[in-house]
Amino acid sequence: MNYKRLVKLSNIIGISSIILLVYWVFIFISITVFGFKVFRENITETFYLSIVGILSLMFGALIINIMFNLTRIAEKPKHDNNIPANTTSKKFGLLFGLSFPLIFALLYGGDYLTSLKKEKVLVASAQSILESNQYKTNKLLDYTFDKKWIFETQETLELYSNIDESFPAISVIVSDTVAGSQVFLGFRRADFIDLNDTIVPKKKSFIEITSKEEREYLQKVFFKNYKEVHFTANDGKYELFYPFAKDGKKVVLHFSEFQRYGKIGS
Repeated sequence: MNYKRLVKLSNIIGISSIILLVYWVFIFISITVFGFKVFRENITETFYLSIVGILSLMFGALIINIMFNLTRIAEKPKHDNNIPANTTSKKFGLLFGLSFPLIFALLYGGDYLTSLKKEKVLVASAQSILESNQYKTNKLLDYTFDKKWIFETQETLELYSNIDESFPAISVIVSDTVAGSQVFLGFRRADFIDLNDTIVPKKKSFIEITSKEEREYLQKVFFKNYKEVHFTANDGKYELFYPFAKDGKKVVLHFSEFQRYGKIGS
């Protein structure tokens, strides 16, 4: 049995496993802390389990070294290497250090491309709804806060959601007033309204909870004739505000989707 070759092979496996483990931990921390969504669903799970294989390689290399006392076998001068060991180590260390910014840049770029793709998908979904369901969409513009409009809106949103099982959540946002204050109301598929119920719905139950940025956007749409879409991506949550106006009437279709995969632990 060639112990020298066995020593060299096990050392290569052990060092390679350690390097892979360091890279894996760096990628894990980057994805977890910054919420990058880079991988497809199955690849995410495979990547998560890959640490088991890396640890197995490290453990196997360690056992081989213990069994054959590789430390004593490997302690022989190497005359066949013309490049100084310290020079080789410096070059390797430099390349190893520079690889981390490169990996981070690739993760960031992948997350950015994922967001761009998701935005295109949501915009295409909104356009498809408006084009293929013009009658029902036009009825959304006839907003009056009563049970009939809310019920019909709920049925319209349910129709939209049933078009495709992977269709994102959708709601309709309108501008109204509550107790003399201007607010934005949001109506969703889950807002069940019974036309036979004698209880009158209250506007404050439909107030849309928004961030400062979202309120500023909605104010521009409803009061300043702003027509651009608004897309946000944050830690796997994608939102699209799609304004729709006709004959002076305006509503905003709000699409939201949460992507669990793409990040370790999802």
